Amino acid sequence: MMENKIQQMEALISQLNEASEYYYSGKGELMTDYEWDAAFDKLKLLEEETGEVLPDSPTNKVSEAAIFGQKEEHEYAALSLAKTKSTADITKWADGKPIWLSWKLDGLTLVVTYDKGKLSKVVTRGNGHVGTNITHLAASIKGIPPTIKDLRHVVVRGECVISYADFDRYLLESGEDYANPRNLASGSLTLKNPDEVKQRHLQWIPFSLVYTEQAINSWGERMNWIQQNGMTPVERECIANPTQNNIEMSIAHWTEKVTTMKNPFPVDGLVITYDDYAYSQTGSVTGHHAARAGYAFKWQDEAASTTLDHIEWSCAASTISPVAVFNPVNLEGTIVKRASLCNISECERLGIGGKDTELKVIKANKIIPKVIQVEKKVGLLVIPDSCPVCAAPTVVRTSEASGTKTLHCTNDHCPAKQLKMFARFVSKDGMDIDGVSEQTIARFINLGWIIHYSDIFGLHSHAQEIAALEGFGTKSASNILQSIDKAKKVEARHLLYALTIPMCGQDVCNRLMSAYGFDEFTEQAATTDNEEHFAGIDGIGPEKSRSLVNWFHQPDNAEEVKRLKDILHIVEPDIQPQGNRCAGLTFVVTGDVFHYKNRNELKEYIQSQGGKVTGSVSKSTNYLINNDLESTSGKNQKAHSLGTPIISEEQFIDLFVN
Repeated sequence: MMENKIQQMEALISQLNEASEYYYSGKGELMTDYEWDAAFDKLKLLEEETGEVLPDSPTNKVSEAAIFGQKEEHEYAALSLAKTKSTADITKWADGKPIWLSWKLDGLTLVVTYDKGKLSKVVTRGNGHVGTNITHLAASIKGIPPTIKDLRHVVVRGECVISYADFDRYLLESGEDYANPRNLASGSLTLKNPDEVKQRHLQWIPFSLVYTEQAINSWGERMNWIQQNGMTPVERECIANPTQNNIEMSIAHWTEKVTTMKNPFPVDGLVITYDDYAYSQTGSVTGHHAARAGYAFKWQDEAASTTLDHIEWSCAASTISPVAVFNPVNLEGTIVKRASLCNISECERLGIGGKDTELKVIKANKIIPKVIQVEKKVGLLVIPDSCPVCAAPTVVRTSEASGTKTLHCTNDHCPAKQLKMFARFVSKDGMDIDGVSEQTIARFINLGWIIHYSDIFGLHSHAQEIAALEGFGTKSASNILQSIDKAKKVEARHLLYALTIPMCGQDVCNRLMSAYGFDEFTEQAATTDNEEHFAGIDGIGPEKSRSLVNWFHQPDNAEEVKRLKDILHIVEPDIQPQGNRCAGLTFVVTGDVFHYKNRNELKEYIQSQGGKVTGSVSKSTNYLINNDLESTSGKNQKAHSLGTPIISEEQFIDLFVN
């Protein structure tokens, strides 16, 4: 009997550790959270029954992300929290002492250290005792200030996360495939190039002031201290009188935020801590859990059994994804009848069959419908050999990194592949066409009314047909067409963003349209032979420049931009000169600046004085501003060959400011 239980424990440990390795290295998921928690709880129960904890048991270690770099031992061990799904457990643990609730953010923990007011190191959590030094990436992660007010030794722990919005935006712009924001965050921290990391919009949110020389005993005050030192700590709430009723009311309030998506970041529960910080640091330590350090509350997923009706193959972006359509069930107060199965590998892992296969489904973390188990398989999963939208042949591809199998349409011009791009085109940050959602665009594409962006502005010819569509009517059709007409007047930066050029997000669009007029920019992008033509613009660099130039060199894209120019009234940035000290002169700015906050500030000054700033040196350039006058860079060499004066920042100030 004992031997059988040990064998069960060994099997569970192997299963859990393999799933953790995949999850924390950004490869994907071998198990759902629901399955992992169930297996983990079963393992704990077996350990309690046998009195044995095997060396590799995940109950006795902290999960470790596979991030490569210099290893470094933590000054203060990053222990994990005990988990519960019971408010009664929290009430008993609180024992009448004031407690705090905060988000359990679903990212990667980073420990940030300051000395003498300056950032000294950033280290991943690793296994809780030893992590990886990633200080070189600190400037690429929003929320980690380079300096703070406190001039002594400070250690702060926080979670590195990516918002849902930034996750969706990155997938669209990059064409890469990640299962969720946490996987993208994990994969991002393995990169060596800070510029690559920066474009993924990682954010660090502090959740614990681990050490300060100041005597601050209240956890709430410690969070205030973090805020006073230029950081933005995790959202939190104090329960001064932690009765079970009060705890349940507070958790219900936080749960409502999750279910209505009022929190922009992925979370997988709540963290409960004592306000009395000194008290929280006492008590026993079992394995990697400190008894009083805090509790991780995870929602009890409500599961329901149902029957599969069919698999719908949904075309979007770069993949054709399987979606389970099943008999409707009530979960978390809503009717659910669909759940994404992500990819072919997930279907195989679950053992998905055909019609009448019996399933168990949940809403993971109260939000996302998910199939967690096949209770009875009926028939076989049929993978389509042709695209359900354009009928082109499909192909199954296996990722070299993760081994994940995904289905793809072989037609590069399949309209369904462009759906996310059309959604961005009409979005508020793009053309801002109110009332035209992604679902509406999908219907118009399937009806053959939209093939190019410019076709949206010709929808007036389908006015009666739109009004006749189910769910529309004359008023809705009229409102949509009015929004389309209104959108014909558009700011240049919004139009550029709407085009969905790879690696060209809002920041890049703003920088480009500050340096160029739209017509000038598009003409140079389409005609230059130099892929790094725009690399000198602050924040662009060679990789983004190559992406821009290559996009505009594609005939279909160039033709579409021409069509849009003919239809739209493009509004350029309104930069009114405040003086004329640079009037009639064209400048190129490169390298570091010292007197101005950054190169953009210097460019804004030049423009405010009637001057013009471009990204590359040409015959029309009057001055190249570079503090490294002896540099052998391409810009300096080009300036020398053209006889263009190269001046330092100080020389510029003497000539055009003082």
